[in-house]
Amino acid sequence: MAEFRTTFTIPKAQNKISLDSQLITLGSCFADVVGNQLKNNKLKIEVNPLGTLFNPLSIFKVLSPDYQLADERLFIENQSTWFHYDFHSQFFANTEEELAKTINESINDLSSKLQSANFVLITFGTAFIYKLLSTPVYVANCHKMPNKLFEKDLLSVKDICKSFAMLHKQLKAVNPNLRIILTLSPVRHTKDGIPENHISKSILRAACHYLTADYSDVAYFPAYELMMDDLRDYRFYKADLIHPNEVAENYIYEKFADTYFDGELKSFIADWNQIKKRLAHRPFNEQSEAHQQFLSTLLTDLEKISARIDVSEEIKEVMSKLL
Repeated sequence: MAEFRTTFTIPKAQNKISLDSQLITLGSCFADVVGNQLKNNKLKIEVNPLGTLFNPLSIFKVLSPDYQLADERLFIENQSTWFHYDFHSQFFANTEEELAKTINESINDLSSKLQSANFVLITFGTAFIYKLLSTPVYVANCHKMPNKLFEKDLLSVKDICKSFAMLHKQLKAVNPNLRIILTLSPVRHTKDGIPENHISKSILRAACHYLTADYSDVAYFPAYELMMDDLRDYRFYKADLIHPNEVAENYIYEKFADTYFDGELKSFIADWNQIKKRLAHRPFNEQSEAHQQFLSTLLTDLEKISARIDVSEEIKEVMSKLL
């Protein structure tokens, strides 16, 4: 029978993620997608703690253990709200001082987590970057400021690899056992133009290739290739024809899990998915004897696994329904 898909084999990772692993995701919105999938399966994870960041240099800058809010010119006020050019607009405040406090708390928390993390998953979104002309310095987000303040630039593979080399040295100094997984976001940056999007993605993909070749603790997961070649159909996109839909996100996540999860974690997640289905069950009569017995058994199963994962909220929910 003829094949109507282009599938490919992803080599199993040598360094596996276990239930006890500590993870951090950073980068484009696809880092949120993968991170939240992992979080929903009870892994210990910080999901994009510094907000959505698209270009590699901005990600590397704030991920650095040496990062500081030293340049006050990067704080800007727009419509009576303060933002910072190094961070996503989810970081905002009524005053510069309040914003600095919020950002510093997030930076300090991330620095602490990096010291004990086993894996950092970094997702690149675009090689296009904007330079603030008055400084001049590259920024992560223009925060809807006038175009005349910026100059659009395109990073090179050399730019990315050189910047990563400095970050890698800093990260290994605080956590020698840290492993880094690189991914390329399958989201299409069509606002830059279709040809330009392909140029951008090709630069990012080439950079990932050289980084995995140069560093034994850096690996690449082909999320982009799964979307472009394996799925390769608009039915796997949302209505905007830019973002992967839920079917595609789940498919890519399953491939990630198959590549990186160890056997014990895979077994746990299979059991946990069954418990999640039971937690989502909605009976016709919550007070019936049969449903109360169902809840009692579910509570027992949750208590059994509570020593391994945090299910305090789930236990609280079930107990609230018991008569």
